[in-house]
Amino acid sequence: MNETTNTAPTPSPTSAGKRGMPIWAQIIVWAVLVGLLALVGFGLQRARNPMAEVNKAVPDFDLVFYEGYEYNGIKEMKLSDLQGKVVLVNIWASWCKPCEQEAPELEEAWQFYRDSGEVVFVGVDYVDTPAGANEYLTKFNISFPNAPDLKSNISSILNRQMGVPETYLIDRDGVLRSVKIGPFTSVDEIKSAIDGLLQ
Repeated sequence: MNETTNTAPTPSPTSAGKRGMPIWAQIIVWAVLVGLLALVGFGLQRARNPMAEVNKAVPDFDLVFYEGYEYNGIKEMKLSDLQGKVVLVNIWASWCKPCEQEAPELEEAWQFYRDSGEVVFVGVDYVDTPAGANEYLTKFNISFPNAPDLKSNISSILNRQMGVPETYLIDRDGVLRSVKIGPFTSVDEIKSAIDGLLQ
């Protein structure tokens, strides 16, 4: 009786050389895929949200001011409530060093316009802590209205560059007229931007 024995085939040199993708390479591939999906999701989210465009009406948003930094004693309002006035919206953060460069100039310009009743400055504190915001506002003696933007609801409408500081100038009809990316360098620069909308 012939007995047959089962023996495993000897791997050929070509099959022995083939191995699966290394773990580190798999991790990189998955990280890239997750990153791409996140970017697509972010783009779709931004596409759904209204965004401000120069020479078009700014989509309305809510302002809930910090205590002590209300607008004429009003704690909550909408941007549209300020129509009829020239509005300067400055996006800043206490952790932003360039914001500190322009803070004194913004306050000085605000003092120049505040009694006219024709211009309103609004600070929007981007993803900050209440303690950091309070320290910043106190340090630079800021007196114009300021509101937090912890969930970036406001900056997602205005802040297309996703950086701070940025300043948006809105005319009496609620139309965005100009965007200043980065800090103002002088009070005169701020006045020049505003005076053009008062004429």
